[in-house]
This record gives sequence, C-alpha cells and structure tokens, in this order.
Amino acid sequence: MKTLYMVRHAKSSWKHDVIDHKRPLKGRGRRDGVLVSEYLSEKITPPQRIISSGATRALSTAQYMKEAFQTPDSDFEVNNDLYDFSGHKVMDIIKGLDNSYDRIMIVGHNHAFTSIANMLGNSYIDNVPTCGFVELQFDTNKWSEITTGKTVQTVFPRDLKE
Repeated sequence: MKTLYMVRHAKSSWKHDVIDHKRPLKGRGRRDGVLVSEYLSEKITPPQRIISSGATRALSTAQYMKEAFQTPDSDFEVNNDLYDFSGHKVMDIIKGLDNSYDRIMIVGHNHAFTSIANMLGNSYIDNVPTCGFVELQFDTNKWSEITTGKTVQTVFPRDLKE
C-alpha cells in the first residue's frame, strides 16, 4: 500500500516585486500553514519523507509541515521539478519515488495538483485550494505502478475555520 499526501502551497502575496518563483506567503497563507499542518499532525500517519517545490511559497508551506511532523532534515527534500503547473514532471516524480517509502508528502502547485488528484483519485475535486491537502492511497507496493487509487480525504483551510 502506498499513500501520497499532496499539499498545495498556502496563499502567496502579489505585493512584492519579485519573480513568480520567489513570491512569499501572505499573512493568510502563514496562518493557514500553521492551521492545516497542526491539524494534519494530529489526524494522519506522518509522512516518511516530504518533498517540496523550491518556489518560496511552496517551501514555506512545506516548512510548516516539516515542523508539525517533526520531520528530520534527512527526510526533507527540495525538488524543483515540483515547480510544475501541467503535472507531467510531478507524475514523473511520483512514479519514480523510492519503494522503501510507503507515505510521501509532496508540496507544490496548481493546476498540476488538482489535475493529479482527479487523475489518480476516485473522487472529483473541483479545485485544490491554497494550503489544501489531499490523501490518496494505492493498492500496490511500487510507486511506478500506481494508477487510480482511492481519495481517502481532503482537508481545506476553510473546513477548519469557524
């Protein structure tokens, strides 16, 4: 059994005059990063490895997850191929994961994450929002063999706010 946790980066700020790759989180993004990561740390089995896009907004979001799950540096990786919006490179990363890991968290971007969640899951998701989480499970022992699996759950920031 393989489990893929997908986290879209939290809300980023457009007020800074920087290239897209360097856009930071805005206040709401930072708050949502804390909210979602703390919730997940109490509700899911921790990932064995976290892999993040190198974009500032994704890396910042991944850091919240890393802290909440107390993931050691040795199990935290930056992969710039996750800075992908079509999903082709993201799928290559997923299919190429080390089979010794059963639970992986990837942190990246839309439209890739919504497309992949719909392609690999069995429930339609209209849009994975910023700081949204999707858990997918696959009945296989090899990442290279995953096809349609089961959408176990979604956690979106709006669901955690009163």
